[in-house]
Amino acid sequence: MTLNAVVFDLDGVITDTAHLHFLAWRTVAGEIGITIDEAFNEQLKGISRMDSLQRILQHGGKEGTFDDKQRLALAGKKNEIYVQSLASLTQDSLLPGIREVLADIRAANVKIGLASVSLNAPGILRALGIHKAFDFCADASRITCSKPDPEIFLAACAGLNVRPEEAIGIEDAAAGVEAINAAGMLSVGIGPGLDHAELQLHSTRELTWKCLTDFWASRTVLIRN
Repeated sequence: MTLNAVVFDLDGVITDTAHLHFLAWRTVAGEIGITIDEAFNEQLKGISRMDSLQRILQHGGKEGTFDDKQRLALAGKKNEIYVQSLASLTQDSLLPGIREVLADIRAANVKIGLASVSLNAPGILRALGIHKAFDFCADASRITCSKPDPEIFLAACAGLNVRPEEAIGIEDAAAGVEAINAAGMLSVGIGPGLDHAELQLHSTRELTWKCLTDFWASRTVLIRN
């Protein structure tokens, strides 16, 4: 079987905005009397804004304190703070090796997709100067189920017009890896603790086109046997 597409998550794979998310959530949480730290923030990676807020409220014992309108206001305030912080992103904010691997995938005539739950993804890609590298970006506003549900990866594959089994997905969060696996794609995990990823890499420095093609070839051999 031929590798026809590589689908990337955004935060923690292409650029590291996780800390910006954390700072924004910490500000909003602090205003309602909830303290969160970066260790807790690990739980928020790869999930939607409203699901993140739900976890924060549970963490602070205030799950029943706010109605739907108030929750939307809190999430909106977090996003305003986060979007303002995105002004600090430049082309130098790409994680190591990402520009090179995108160029090599393009040179191999393999399609490139994005599967990010961030509603700010298009703006982030433009700030990074790589929006033209992607053939299709799944629209997070049309997704009803957050990762670990495979919906957004299936949407990316559909938009790229490839079958999931013809694609590799790349993630840095456990929920994202689970989503890739559930979609029927091959999974690459970037960072520690991603035991369910079929290929685990320490950082994006190891994410090369040769690495991906060797991985694909090894898995194809296993499937054939």
